[in-house]
Amino acid sequence: MREPVELRRQRILSVVQSRGAVKVSVLAAELEVSVVTVRRDVEELAGAGKLRRGHGVARPVDDVEALPGAPAARSGEPAGESGAVALVVPERHSYLYETLHGARSVLEESGIRIALHIASQSAGAERPLVERALADGARGLLIAPRWRSAVSEEADYGWLADVRVPTVLMERRPRPGSALHALDSVCSDHWYGVHLAIDHLVSLGHRRIVLAARDDSPTARTVRAAFAEIAAARPEVEDWKVVLSTPDAVPGPGPAWHHATGGAQSVRPAVAPHEAHPLDLAGLLRERGATGAVLHGDVDALMLVQRLTESGMRVPQDCSVVAYDDVVAGLGSTPLTAVSPPKTEIGRAAAGLLLHRLSRPAGDTAPVRRTELLPVLKVRGSAQAHTPAHAVPETPSDN
Repeated sequence: MREPVELRRQRILSVVQSRGAVKVSVLAAELEVSVVTVRRDVEELAGAGKLRRGHGVARPVDDVEALPGAPAARSGEPAGESGAVALVVPERHSYLYETLHGARSVLEESGIRIALHIASQSAGAERPLVERALADGARGLLIAPRWRSAVSEEADYGWLADVRVPTVLMERRPRPGSALHALDSVCSDHWYGVHLAIDHLVSLGHRRIVLAARDDSPTARTVRAAFAEIAAARPEVEDWKVVLSTPDAVPGPGPAWHHATGGAQSVRPAVAPHEAHPLDLAGLLRERGATGAVLHGDVDALMLVQRLTESGMRVPQDCSVVAYDDVVAGLGSTPLTAVSPPKTEIGRAAAGLLLHRLSRPAGDTAPVRRTELLPVLKVRGSAQAHTPAHAVPETPSDN
């Protein structure tokens, strides 16, 4: 027989008053009812002033925060961001927004409020946002700096190292030996992601491959460097080249920002002038005799594939394509096979690591954790087996 509503709500109050903050999901499991039912009960009890409702938790009316060590709001002043976790990501960055949502789900499940800050594209935009969040009482920091260039990255090392609350970098790996080397971080293994792309094309018989990539983020720089290293080391790859995917995909103006490299089983770097016009990928592929391309990131990849089609080059019949990022790669008129970094899981792992830090006693010296998660390859058909032009298919014998 179904338990009366008032009795169930009294049991919820008893559990919360005896234990403190309790997850709604835990209450639902113990009461053997749905989460929706418990959430409705908690809302009613909170409206009556009998408990406090948080993100996914129910708290006693006198409970201020769910985790120890959180700063209390000052008497007579609004709470502001006191006890919240500051989450800082760049504007117009759909890749990192998926990471943001992963972090949000973990923090809200734990009853932690998020204070989201969107950093503009100007250099150094993250610092004033972090300083403001700390002044408002933020208890922890999850941050994915834009870092359009190595110079801007180095400029942030000093002040980020001095942040006096638990901090976790998301999808960023600082330079070894830098001031941030010993900071908790969670990121994708982009070297492995590039390996997946090249290995897929090589397995299909492609021996001449081009990478068209951005050059305005830590991920882009890692992708470019990994491609050059892996392509040069693979004996099957006869020729390769790295080019800029779009003129605005650089950290600053001028030829010093654009490095095009190419090789035939060896690295032969060369500096090329900054491109003031869209990449003629079809012309480049014909010039190099290339039949495979890796394109970073997704929007650039879809636009380049459109231009290939307009120039009379078919994907995958004339050119096999693997995109890198997999945010919208599958939505094109030709759905693109893509390397898919674990964007949401990066956020979840980073939030979990931050919660681990927040739960430790003040002054705790637990080892720093630097977590890497592996991307996967999602095959959608934009790459197919390559048949060399000189290969003549066998004709059936009459015998």
